Amino acid sequence: MPRYEEIAAELREQITRGDYRAGDTLPRYEDLTTTYGVGRGVIASAIGLLEREGLVRPVKKRGLVVLDRPERRRVMRGQTVTRDPDRGYVFPAASHAGEPWQLHGRAVAARVPAPERVAELLDIPVGTPTMRRHRVTSPAGEPPFQVVDTWISDAALADAPQAGEPSTGPGGYLDRLEESGHGPLTWTEHIRVRMPSAEEAAALEISAAMPVMETVIVGASARDGSAVEVTTRAIPADRVELVSPLSRDESAAWPTQPVSA
Repeated sequence: MPRYEEIAAELREQITRGDYRAGDTLPRYEDLTTTYGVGRGVIASAIGLLEREGLVRPVKKRGLVVLDRPERRRVMRGQTVTRDPDRGYVFPAASHAGEPWQLHGRAVAARVPAPERVAELLDIPVGTPTMRRHRVTSPAGEPPFQVVDTWISDAALADAPQAGEPSTGPGGYLDRLEESGHGPLTWTEHIRVRMPSAEEAAALEISAAMPVMETVIVGASARDGSAVEVTTRAIPADRVELVSPLSRDESAAWPTQPVSA
């Protein structure tokens, strides 16, 4: 085992058994190099492993902070969009039935330049000022779990101006879009893993070395099939897993036929 992996394993064990608790800081680089008798590069490689595992993150003026690690949550795929009479549309999520969630900071609605991914899905030039509804949420009592950004096209906003206001009314922005002539919306979901932006890493309180799982839901208008809203969720990769039930194709129906040589 390379020396940096040995050091990472020892530090990982110390964190796991509680020698360093969430919010504590690891020894400084200089102290670690002295303790283990290695150069700074070896320590940097060891810390890099721990960062990618979501165990620590560097915090300016504090050092290497040990992170809280709540349970990994499961998101069942292959489910349908449901309707809650008190909230409106509900999409498959990592929350449990009736579980309270909290907002970290405040929700912000403002026009900001559309990034490449959003611009592609809304079919607009990259950097076009676009209405973004931004919030950071988590289950109550847990550290930030997801950054959620909803981008609404200018055409849709012209039809449903309340969708861009701080208070979107009962049912939220989706009901306002449907009421304005775009309903019933249809949705397509994209899922990928990527590295976080600096803004996302700061909001989620994770290391920039920790990948995030991104889900993107695109809402299309019934009027002409164009995308009127794009909602992205960025979740630290160590906080969630996707679970999909698999069904048998007709060709795999039981009892199966023997495999020919």
